[in-house]
Amino acid sequence: MGNSFGVKSCTLILMSFTLILGVVSAAYAQPAEVAKYPTRAVTFIDPITPGGPTDLAIRLIAKEAEKFLGQPVVVVNKTGGAGSIGIAAIAAAKPDGYTIGYAAHSGMYLIPLIEKVSYHPIKDFKQVMQFAGLNFGVVIKGDSQFKTFQDLITYARQNPKTLTCGTTGPNSMQYLIMEFIAKKENVQFTHISFKGNPEMQTALIGGHILFGAGDFNYSLVEAGQIRPILLLKEERTPEYPQVPVLKDLGYDIPAPMCLNVVVPKGVPDAIVTKLEDAFTKAMKQPAFVKGMKEDLRIPIVHRNSKEMTVYAASTFEIYSKLVKDLGLTK
Repeated sequence: MGNSFGVKSCTLILMSFTLILGVVSAAYAQPAEVAKYPTRAVTFIDPITPGGPTDLAIRLIAKEAEKFLGQPVVVVNKTGGAGSIGIAAIAAAKPDGYTIGYAAHSGMYLIPLIEKVSYHPIKDFKQVMQFAGLNFGVVIKGDSQFKTFQDLITYARQNPKTLTCGTTGPNSMQYLIMEFIAKKENVQFTHISFKGNPEMQTALIGGHILFGAGDFNYSLVEAGQIRPILLLKEERTPEYPQVPVLKDLGYDIPAPMCLNVVVPKGVPDAIVTKLEDAFTKAMKQPAFVKGMKEDLRIPIVHRNSKEMTVYAASTFEIYSKLVKDLGLTK
């Protein structure tokens, strides 16, 4: 009986010791995984319709980032909801660094203010970095009767509700900016919604709308098929130095059109640092620089993780007030 008790005691002690070792091993598993990261392909969620400049820019930098991560970066388009569907997928992903993505402006700074979404744009993400700006703007057909943005406003005053404007829908940032302008100018635009900016541009070239507001392809500008007359930006860009920006025409509204990389909030800081380093190096690669400057004509703009974190929080605060002032809050 004594021996039996001794055996049982030893067994219990051994089981307890094994359990403790298991807990200790588990505790050290995560730091070990972080140190080896990445050991497999990284998924980059792109909430934008394939084929447009934004999508192409994301694919450009993803390809270059692979060189520094040592693993493939696979771009997956999850479109819809003005970017909110893709952004929700990023927020809901396992926080291990293997799902990252682009937090599109409308889905970050507008949708959460006017609709119920499953994520908070500031609390549920970590900002990795910004690698570019975007040339969102008001575009007209190459042979349009209009020459300037003021021509559009004059036409809208003389022809109420007949000026058709193509956007990606009432939940998009460009729609909000156009409504802000319409209110300021005391005119009305008839909005036509499209699935994505490529479809909007096709409709514009086909003469189905009089102007569009959104992302646009430089190749169509170069071919003379479309022409930008106002950039939805805060500063003029060297890619289109002759085209005015919002403040040039007296429109005091922020335009947070930037290309960034985010991860779910629980991703370890060490992994965020690795991603930031890889994507920062990627944006300096000749192939990326050439693609952005010569092919897409998209400005390369850099903000590090800390700068993007501050920028995102301040922009969301500004839009919270703007949406409330326009009476669009949920």
